Amino acid sequence: MLEVHELTKLFNGIPAVHEVSFAVKPYEVLGYLGPNGSGKTTTAKMLTGLLQPGRGHILFEGKNIQSNLIAFKKRLGYVPEEPYLYPYLTGREYLQLVGRLRCMSQPALDKKIDDLLELFSLERERHAALSSYSKGMRQKVLIAAALLHNPDVLIFDEPLSGLDVTSALIFRHLVKSLASQGKMILYSSHILEVVEKVCSNVVILHKGRVVAHDSVERLRDLMRLPTLEEIFLQLVLEQDTEKVAHDIVEVMKGTA
Repeated sequence: MLEVHELTKLFNGIPAVHEVSFAVKPYEVLGYLGPNGSGKTTTAKMLTGLLQPGRGHILFEGKNIQSNLIAFKKRLGYVPEEPYLYPYLTGREYLQLVGRLRCMSQPALDKKIDDLLELFSLERERHAALSSYSKGMRQKVLIAAALLHNPDVLIFDEPLSGLDVTSALIFRHLVKSLASQGKMILYSSHILEVVEKVCSNVVILHKGRVVAHDSVERLRDLMRLPTLEEIFLQLVLEQDTEKVAHDIVEVMKGTA
């Protein structure tokens, strides 16, 4: 189990994440939601060891991940929000680099790379430089890289970014299949419709703090609202979205 206890991170004295606690169990997909700037990506970076928590602890199988961060990372797969890739490498070369850094044996690595490139519809572009890939193609490479070593923990931060409809549907089924294999999955996204379909439980952040942590079904019952989107809007919305849209149109109609 992956556990987060009172995780806190400040930037220039301002809390980006404040006393956040949750747990992700095997076979579970935990949705991690919040508006832009609510602390989702900061949390993901602390979970992957890219940022040090200011306060709080992250435990994996009962042990603080900071006690042996390298061992934890061997069991972790991460799809970041931004696709930082080496543009001069080909898709296949990038996956080879990732696999070698994971100390995977070459025969097994080569087979997995070829199979994943084919399944992600990238086999024709496997020898093309990543600089020539579309945003969606780069996202597929990131997902393949996260899955390459068969990790126990997966952190997806806006994983559908740039994916077409077919690829997004495949990924949605993939997340469910991974969970059925006992993986622990944290799924951070703003696409509430997908979160509602793949996640059994959700954490909702607002200004770095947890404002809800429960099953989607129970939140519906407690708040007497039919969809996760309406629950989300009720908990975190600070603007009248319809009025803002109307005002933008009125500004557009103004004389230049």
